[in-house]
Amino acid sequence: MPVKTVCLYFLMLFIAMESRAQADSSTPVRIAVLAPLYLDSAFDNFNYKLGNTIIPKLFMPGLDFYNGVMMAADSLNKEGANLDLWVYDTKKKGQSPAMLAEEMKAMHFSMIIASFSSALEQKTFSAFSFNNNIPIVSVTYPNDNYVTANPFFLMLNSSLKTHTENIYKYLQRNYPVGRFLYVTRKGALEDKIQNMFADAGKKTAPLKYKSVQLPDEFTAEQLLPLMDSNSQNIIICGSLDEKFGTTLLKTLDQATSYQTVAAGMPTWDGLKSVSATSNENLDIIYSTPYNYQRTDKTIAALIASYKTKFNGRPGDMVFKGYESMYHFTKMLLKYNKELLNNLSDNDWKISGNYLFEPVKLSPDAQVPDYIENKKIFFFHVQQGTVKSIN
Repeated sequence: MPVKTVCLYFLMLFIAMESRAQADSSTPVRIAVLAPLYLDSAFDNFNYKLGNTIIPKLFMPGLDFYNGVMMAADSLNKEGANLDLWVYDTKKKGQSPAMLAEEMKAMHFSMIIASFSSALEQKTFSAFSFNNNIPIVSVTYPNDNYVTANPFFLMLNSSLKTHTENIYKYLQRNYPVGRFLYVTRKGALEDKIQNMFADAGKKTAPLKYKSVQLPDEFTAEQLLPLMDSNSQNIIICGSLDEKFGTTLLKTLDQATSYQTVAAGMPTWDGLKSVSATSNENLDIIYSTPYNYQRTDKTIAALIASYKTKFNGRPGDMVFKGYESMYHFTKMLLKYNKELLNNLSDNDWKISGNYLFEPVKLSPDAQVPDYIENKKIFFFHVQQGTVKSIN
């Protein structure tokens, strides 16, 4: 993105945040968007202070999400939607999540769309949504920490438990024979994932697999003797750590004499080493709740519009911002207070049908702890190219 475009983009964003109070408060549908924008780090009052440099990576997820939201707002505006949109920077200096929630209380929002980046943010605004009976759509945070007894909380980015269970079922269904090897590293989260994977086998016919814990920077000599050159190897990566996943994929990419399927966690979506493989005997599988096909008519139009505005190529966070804003605003406009009773309506889908199900963390719970999107897609990648999506 050219420097001039970057500066203009930041300035427009800053002005939009400062002028939000000018919105027409008489409109019946008022929506809050929460995103990690870090505006105080980019501006000193109205002066852009990052200079003629590329925008730091820290800013990009929030800015891309905001871009997508505003592109959806433009689409809704063209359709005549009666909407009052307020965007809040969750990374404003000197402002805690609790302070922001208190500021938002008097606004009486009809819905909140959030890109959380911490468990504290999720905890604070989950409580806020429950206490004020406001549906909150959590778009990007795949964690149920501190979310309990809140039927107003919608989790779009499916939980790790859902991913793990679906990976287990997918492997069981699609690979009836082969040598299964579960590869992990030392860590509390890795232990949790391994227990989830083992628990998934208790609900169905169990897979026969061997588990091995490897050091972070393991070598081919430590992995390949555990594989079989005479049969198909199904390697399950039981870690979200991207460096560990990269080491695994590079090792398997160089093991050209082995027929291998490498099954990874959702962190493999967008991992560079997935698209950098050249081994024709290596099939990579990873799970994701999002399926943004760039050949899709809506996605293609968004790509073209983004290129015209910003002279760049949009990432998935742009699509996530657009879809969450457009889909759920249309739902809200149609169903109003009955939105939560009509979540199966996928008329305005973009990435694919959502599959919302209530989740109870305790069998004795009287109400759902949250509502989760259980729809999972599996991407197959071979030699850096997506071969299929299931």
